Amino acid sequence: MKRSELNKILQNAVLFLKDMNFKLPPFAYWSSEEWENKGNEYDEIRDNMLGWDITDFGSGNFYKIGLLLFTLRNGNLYNEKYKKPYAEKIMIVEEEQVTPFHFHRYKMEDIINRGGGNLLIQLYNSDENGKLKKGKVNVSIDGRNFKEDAGIVLKLSPGESICLSQGQYHKFWGEKGTGKTLVGEVSMVNDDKTDNHFLEQIGRFPEIEEDERPLYLLCNEYPKANDV
Repeated sequence: MKRSELNKILQNAVLFLKDMNFKLPPFAYWSSEEWENKGNEYDEIRDNMLGWDITDFGSGNFYKIGLLLFTLRNGNLYNEKYKKPYAEKIMIVEEEQVTPFHFHRYKMEDIINRGGGNLLIQLYNSDENGKLKKGKVNVSIDGRNFKEDAGIVLKLSPGESICLSQGQYHKFWGEKGTGKTLVGEVSMVNDDKTDNHFLEQIGRFPEIEEDERPLYLLCNEYPKANDV
């Protein structure tokens, strides 16, 4: 992805978050120059990959297959100094913008429609080979627990949420004609390095063509404190 494209996505995200009256922490808006002067007291942000995260999953078309996320808080499975056993994200999902089928081996999560449009989410179980499994899936929506046929597409309107268990495949996108959706995630510790299993091979973090200066750094771009 081009840096100019990422900057435009970030600009639009800031405007949408403002419209939704959702506030981000101050570090969301630090420039790359400001990051160069941040010491070890900010290592939790660096080590746990808090902040902006934009991916097109290797599709080359962010608005067709892609997602914007901001990780607000997170623990760390590999560093004992970070004791948080939980994580929280806010995401912006465009109309018909798909996040492809995937499941998590360790993480259980709640996906919450925080406002805007409707979120559509499709569910399958995974089999022992990591493929889609036929049969029934367990569904847990706002305290209601029931079973549906695998492949069911569920609609989450603003205020509704769904709990996703480990090993449960899910794909989601914004419903056409309802506008972009503000989506929250509350979960166990998030580990993008080893815990995500996608049905098809994809790219997670984009290669960036630097055609202009970054508006804000992404969560995998922070300079280390000992580099300043």
